[in-house]
Amino acid sequence: MAPSQEYNATLAKRLDISARQTIFRIKPDQPVPFVAGQFTVLGLKHSAPRVPEADPEEDADPAKADRLIRRAYSISSGSHEQDFLEFYLALVSDGKLTPRLFQLREGDRLFVGAKATGVFTLDRVPPGQKILLVGTGTGLAPYISMVRTLALGVGCPAVPLAILHGAAHSWDLGYRPELEMISKKCSNFQYAPIISRPEDEAVEWRGRTGRLTQWLTREALTKLCGFAPTPGETHIFLCGNPGLVEEALATFQGWGFDPGTRQEAGNLHVEKYW
Repeated sequence: MAPSQEYNATLAKRLDISARQTIFRIKPDQPVPFVAGQFTVLGLKHSAPRVPEADPEEDADPAKADRLIRRAYSISSGSHEQDFLEFYLALVSDGKLTPRLFQLREGDRLFVGAKATGVFTLDRVPPGQKILLVGTGTGLAPYISMVRTLALGVGCPAVPLAILHGAAHSWDLGYRPELEMISKKCSNFQYAPIISRPEDEAVEWRGRTGRLTQWLTREALTKLCGFAPTPGETHIFLCGNPGLVEEALATFQGWGFDPGTRQEAGNLHVEKYW
């Protein structure tokens, strides 16, 4: 087997957010430099065990037992944290890789790509621009990396920055305690969690409800962000559910925001998660 197919990292820490969401802190055998917002590949062999609640795997092929299943995931750790890589993962019951990843325990081995890639990064934002980060589910991951990087793990982002995070339930709001803490500490950072199924909550949810796109109006965003997003002063990032991304993209383009190209960035940045 080629070296690139061998396991080269260890699951150092696992924090389960809910039955279907977890945070992995992975220590690669060799450092993997990255820029906040980039992604790399995780992998496990076809022979790796799967969680019992996963859908039956009808097309399992014994001949592929030692081959890697690899998928790309955004890194959620800050780029100054070089000793480990952190990932925010959701279980996909009929998926190939996540049912295997969710079976891992601390100390288990897995594959991590040797390099990170992607242009969904803050280095395409000119200095002094306000930043609005809009995402759903685990699409929050690159934003956590951005916030941690801007704050260097201890301070506040130097520019006005807001995160709108949509999820079905309150227990799906990964990193909520950390983001609420930063929001309380930093006057120029705003965090707005929104859930779409408040009727399922065991304890009454007193926060914002509905589809995230319902909150993408000029009036609502001015209140949520602490600033009015305008094309001349703001860069917007969209990440997560393709339906949300497409709807939000149309809304912001209608306001004059420009997605640009891979070679020449505009002020509207898009990352689709599946």
